[in-house]
Amino acid sequence: MNINEIAKLAGVSRATVSRYLNDGYVSEEKKERIRKVIEQTGYKPSAQAQMLRTRKTGQVGVIIPKINSESISRMVAGISTVLKEAGFQLLLADTENKEKEELEYLRLFSENQVDGIILIATIFTPEHKKALKGLCVPIVILGQQLAGYSCVYQDDYHAARAAAEMLAGSGAEKIGCIGVTKRDRAVGEARKKGFLDAMEEAGIDWKEAYYEECGFSAQDGYEAAERLFAREPELDGVFCATDTIALGAMARIRETGRNVPEQVAVAGVGDTASGRLVIPRLSSVHFYYKTSGQEAARLLLELMNGTVPGKEVKMTYSVVERDTTRRQKENFRKS
Repeated sequence: MNINEIAKLAGVSRATVSRYLNDGYVSEEKKERIRKVIEQTGYKPSAQAQMLRTRKTGQVGVIIPKINSESISRMVAGISTVLKEAGFQLLLADTENKEKEELEYLRLFSENQVDGIILIATIFTPEHKKALKGLCVPIVILGQQLAGYSCVYQDDYHAARAAAEMLAGSGAEKIGCIGVTKRDRAVGEARKKGFLDAMEEAGIDWKEAYYEECGFSAQDGYEAAERLFAREPELDGVFCATDTIALGAMARIRETGRNVPEQVAVAGVGDTASGRLVIPRLSSVHFYYKTSGQEAARLLLELMNGTVPGKEVKMTYSVVERDTTRRQKENFRKS
């Protein structure tokens, strides 16, 4: 079955069927005749032919830093909800936190004519900025803020500050920090700054020896806590840049014979399911990751409809205090 046969059965011209398929003007009476023929025959227009006519693929590229992440999966779920409803298919690209892979997928998606790109970003090198500038399709950046581009990002600074304030409020006086590279301006730089400002506000003495840097996995958090407590065994609190890092750190802290929270209070950021289920339950800050994915998808749809890039959406957060920071100062016993 092809467009000529549809036209013959409906008693209209080939051009009329073409206009119908491409949302052009067709009288209501002819629309109904064409619709009935298509419904009866099960005709489906060629996707390739439609792409050639409309220069649209109906596909959106989504570049993610890692696939085995609860926060990323929540963002992708939000993106998918909005874009599928709008008739788009998602093409997922997992970079495994490799800069070169990110750059390569930006190039591939742009050259292979997806209608738009959502980049769940971590860092911006000069090469990234050059690649973004050279894109020929709309892009929305999710998870980071970059001037001149449409972005959806978390309030990382204030979220980290709130988590650190929970630790200070628990009675901890020597508080360590396990963070990630400051090249990641959101999770690394902004969250560390929020933590440090909370320490200053609380009047807690802090020194750089209380800081340890690591990757994003629970194993990374475990190993960072091992290094941190070997160097500073008197620490009685730990702020972790993510919940996943915090879970690894808690495992190592407990292996050393210290109790959480009685001897070491712990707080993370992200409010993951794992943090809610572990015993003791992890105090954290909740980010609305699925909603941020939905907001990014809506921004992309606006861009694809011709709006000017540059709109920024900063998401809210909520503090969730659980067991790992709940203790009485008078009952606190240092290790």
